[in-house]
Amino acid sequence: MSLMCRKLCFSILFEHFGPIVQSVAEDLFKHGARPIGLIRHATHLPITKIKESLCVLIKHGLVTYNQAEKGMEYSLIVENVLLILRYPRYIFFVKSMCGNECEMILEEVLMNGYITASEAIAKTYKKIEQSPSDLQPSVPVLKEKFELLVKNQFLMRSLGTIEERNEKCNFTLPDLNLAAITKRIEGNDIDCGDSKIYWKVNFDRFTQDFRDQIIISAISRRLDENAGVLMRQLLILMYLRTASWEDTSNPIPLTEIKEAVRKVDCPLLIQYLDQYLRLIEEDSSQFLKRVGDSGGGQYSVNMKEAFKQLTWTTLENIVMERFGSKAARIFRLVRNRKYIEQEQIQQLAMIPAKEAKHLTYTLLQENYLQIQEIKKSGVSAAPIKTFFLFHIDLNLVVHMEVEHCYHALYNIMQRREYEASSNKRMIDKQLRMQTLTTNLKEHGASEEQLAEIAEMMTPSEKQQLEKVQNRIKKLGITELQIDDTLFLLTMYLRYH
Repeated sequence: MSLMCRKLCFSILFEHFGPIVQSVAEDLFKHGARPIGLIRHATHLPITKIKESLCVLIKHGLVTYNQAEKGMEYSLIVENVLLILRYPRYIFFVKSMCGNECEMILEEVLMNGYITASEAIAKTYKKIEQSPSDLQPSVPVLKEKFELLVKNQFLMRSLGTIEERNEKCNFTLPDLNLAAITKRIEGNDIDCGDSKIYWKVNFDRFTQDFRDQIIISAISRRLDENAGVLMRQLLILMYLRTASWEDTSNPIPLTEIKEAVRKVDCPLLIQYLDQYLRLIEEDSSQFLKRVGDSGGGQYSVNMKEAFKQLTWTTLENIVMERFGSKAARIFRLVRNRKYIEQEQIQQLAMIPAKEAKHLTYTLLQENYLQIQEIKKSGVSAAPIKTFFLFHIDLNLVVHMEVEHCYHALYNIMQRREYEASSNKRMIDKQLRMQTLTTNLKEHGASEEQLAEIAEMMTPSEKQQLEKVQNRIKKLGITELQIDDTLFLLTMYLRYH
């Protein structure tokens, strides 16, 4: 892993778990699999602190362990550390798919790493009870919501032992005792029928759903909403006959596509299904291919090619934002021609020679273009002629942009930390005022008393605080947008 990825991981761990856990993870990142003794020698931390840190990291799925000759060795899972940035997206996705109760249950599981079903239900019940929302806490409803999360494979059983970890994902629900869960909520320590059956988040399922969302939204933007609905149905049919992460799906018959579309309330799509299939098939994005004519036609979803085309589009947009539309035109031209000389770029791009040369070498300097030297020999006595051809190494450019994403995310986190720490006094003052106001409201305070508390913060402080909160909010939105780009690029690398 690169230096910037390492710095980003440490920043994430520091923000979520503190400096001690971060220092233990840092040592594992530097040296790979290590026993506790070597971690202690490098970090100079007490054994108890190291063990506590490793417990936290293991519980959240950030560290794995294996039995070696000299004892147990621990290693950091960098990919899972980076997934922490995506937790808010997971929570929002579940909220939109399954409702508010599912959102709160998932949040509990993410906060705990792994947890029993009864404990998650009990904690969510108490949270709903204390929250000012309109939700009414109910153990049977929360049990149903937990089962819904498991049914959709957002949660899976956590297999702790080394032998069990190689087994397939387990989604078998235990037989929960609702009366026992109610007693646990009241404060009794009682077995609810799921002792030592722990659940954790199935990150692979979320990654799969986000991947599908990208494909569907891309088709919706290129054609229309009906095409997006058709693409969703094609992906559902793909999963019935193909493994989730295959490059291309097995053939899907037209008869099955028609049957699936009839179940969706979309009259225009049913009426013009053949035309929509032809449009998606003939589109330059190449998401769909016709692979046979039997049964009215057979179609295959090409995930590998889809993410290649989406990545090209993303890179073109990045070049346009950084260097302008003329540079993007040159980048697109080199992409289409694969190998091209400088003179040809000047002629075909329809840009003045001097400007075209400047932009081409700017892209070359920034590693968006690469150059290949070809020597062509003529007669033995004649001098050797050399050609310089520009081309794009897509994998190289994608890896470079992934590093740029890491760098941008790290800078955002540092800036957010700076904004919060430099305005800590005002933020703490506002929190104290909010707490005091809430307490007084509960005790029936008058409007005059509440107004007095509101006046504790001066207008200039309120204005400054509002600016800080807006900056932090913008940084949060930017972080999510950069993570979207990072996700798409990592999907390309996963298929290629």
